[in-house]
Amino acid sequence: MLDHPTRDAGFAVYVHWPFCLAKCPYCDFNSHVRSHGIDEARYRAAFAREIAHAASLTPGRTVTSVFLGGGTPSLMAPGTVGAILDAIGRHWPVEAGAEVTLEANPTSVEAGRFRGYRAAGVNRLSVGVQALDDGDLRRLGRMHTVAEALEAVDVARATFDRYSFDLIYGRPDQTPEAWRAELEEAIRHAAEHLSLYGLTIEPDTWFERLHRSGRLVLPDAEAGRRLFDVTQEVCDRAGLPAYEVSNHARPGAESRHNLVYWRYGEYVGVGPGAHGRIVAREGRIATATARAPEAWLERVEVYGHGLVEMTALSAEEAGDEFLLMGLRLREGIDPERYRALSGRPLDPRRIADLAGDGLLRAGPRLAVTPEGFPVLDAVVADLAA
Repeated sequence: MLDHPTRDAGFAVYVHWPFCLAKCPYCDFNSHVRSHGIDEARYRAAFAREIAHAASLTPGRTVTSVFLGGGTPSLMAPGTVGAILDAIGRHWPVEAGAEVTLEANPTSVEAGRFRGYRAAGVNRLSVGVQALDDGDLRRLGRMHTVAEALEAVDVARATFDRYSFDLIYGRPDQTPEAWRAELEEAIRHAAEHLSLYGLTIEPDTWFERLHRSGRLVLPDAEAGRRLFDVTQEVCDRAGLPAYEVSNHARPGAESRHNLVYWRYGEYVGVGPGAHGRIVAREGRIATATARAPEAWLERVEVYGHGLVEMTALSAEEAGDEFLLMGLRLREGIDPERYRALSGRPLDPRRIADLAGDGLLRAGPRLAVTPEGFPVLDAVVADLAA
């Protein structure tokens, strides 16, 4: 096995199912709507072929987590999920108790599949609730109601030992008081983990067009900061502190798969538009597959994989990625790992300046303070300069 400073952070498999019932207006993920139906058996075979190819690039690894994301993976039949997990198990050893997460939308039809996913090998569910307000759900383009969302969460609780759900805040006209009440309601239904994302305007989305035309107005920076502060206060009081800038969990219940990303571990990306980071003799390699589902499918059937990019990262690029990912975590980073990846130490003067401003906590580990998280991008840019 190759000696590399990211090897100790885990080895994960990400599987991307790119299809949705509808495209949400805020979403810039690689998701597609197909009204003519999907040949699921054909895609199932293609996933198995690409998994075999990914394993040939990463011999000697043991899978510590699997994440089925999208798109809407809960549109897959449980048998397809089981076939994908079986293919992973054929090509790599899988750690005992490995975390296997599936993203699900809370429509009643998909909730009825949850037991099938559990039987297929999924042991953690991530439910895309997004809001506990029916008007905002409609504005976000979601196809479920609050009642359906909470019913799906109840089914997840009854079916899985571990589950999480997402909410988006910073929505138009949202007040701190309304967000506090909504978040407290969410926590009453959350067992161990919540993902809480501030709404952002992403390029090439319907929300970007509305925002540019002035028909969609988000809270300004000051109001956004108040909503962020409410998030930290309510979750801390409930025993769900932020372990990452947008993710809250009871101690020990963190998403193990996402920790591989944030700790800059190694992972393969399988499926249309999936990205990966693997380690080869030339160093850390960035991979990407064809984004369009049909183009990916054809490439896999011809070549055995859908890869369109395999790029060796420079030491500087790897160091920058390590900072960008690792400083999102409350635990922070080990500066010696940065030195090993980038070939240079962090500038002690920049560290001292940021610590003096109360934005960084220096020591054996370098971590962003609660005051620094709202300006995280600026902190990372300063350190990386």
